Amino acid sequence: MKYLIIFFFAILLVSCKKEQQTVQNPTSADSVKVIQDSVAIDTSSGKISVEEFPFPKEIKECSCYFAKNKADFENEKYIYADDAGKMAYMKLDGKRLAMNLISSSDMEVDEELSKEIESDNYKISVKGKKIKGEEALLFQGTITIEKPDGTVETLPIYGECGC
Repeated sequence: MKYLIIFFFAILLVSCKKEQQTVQNPTSADSVKVIQDSVAIDTSSGKISVEEFPFPKEIKECSCYFAKNKADFENEKYIYADDAGKMAYMKLDGKRLAMNLISSSDMEVDEELSKEIESDNYKISVKGKKIKGEEALLFQGTITIEKPDGTVETLPIYGECGC
């Protein structure tokens, strides 16, 4: 009788493990397919992925840095930064880029901000209006990113320029 009970529990234990494995495998395979499908859709949608990044270590003194809105700015979730004259930094389509600034307006004199950046894969235009000016100048505006294939992404920006 003892052997019958042990045998019964052994079969029950083995069958439970097989059920767990059978249930888990299809779920993980499905989730992998969903991830692959969503990546394929995003790539073919023609959108430019603009990602947040920490403040660039390369910037040592004067700078401009922007987030999508005031809340993101206060939480240091930047989508654009530059060293107020030479280099601009962004994370586009999954790659962190350092690009040469082509032109930049003088923020001390103007009430408006204007910057132009070009690289091999992107043309970027930053436009903003001064909303507050103390030690650092606060700006609100838009950033427009354009690819050579004609894809364009325009986002709101909020941030500051100062030394």
